[in-house]
Amino acid sequence: MSQAGLPRGARLRRAADFAALRSAAGRLSSRYFQIRYGVGGAACARLGLAVSRRVSKRAVERNRIKRLVREAFRQARAELPPLDLLVIARAEAVTQPGPVLLDDLARLWTRLKPLKPSEPTGTIAD
Repeated sequence: MSQAGLPRGARLRRAADFAALRSAAGRLSSRYFQIRYGVGGAACARLGLAVSRRVSKRAVERNRIKRLVREAFRQARAELPPLDLLVIARAEAVTQPGPVLLDDLARLWTRLKPLKPSEPTGTIAD
């Protein structure tokens, strides 16, 4: 299988992880998405998605938004800090074309990057 996919370790799967992020203090918002983030136990960023029926009653529209978010996350995952991220779609996202949503997500990922811990500057390597 191709290495271009999203590995299992990069996804939030347990209900407890989602519940912890719903009450997490870290929040970022844009016009089409809200991101809740918190420190996770993984060494890399992990993604969880929440696209409810309030966003759209049509499953095809909700699935399109989820595909776009997963693709944007897959491309930016190496530069993101090791946080658990819950991306919540807003109803306005349904009417927007894919490039607009990808651009909005790219701006949110850029706002998350300063949270990445810096590399050690010492001379001793682990």
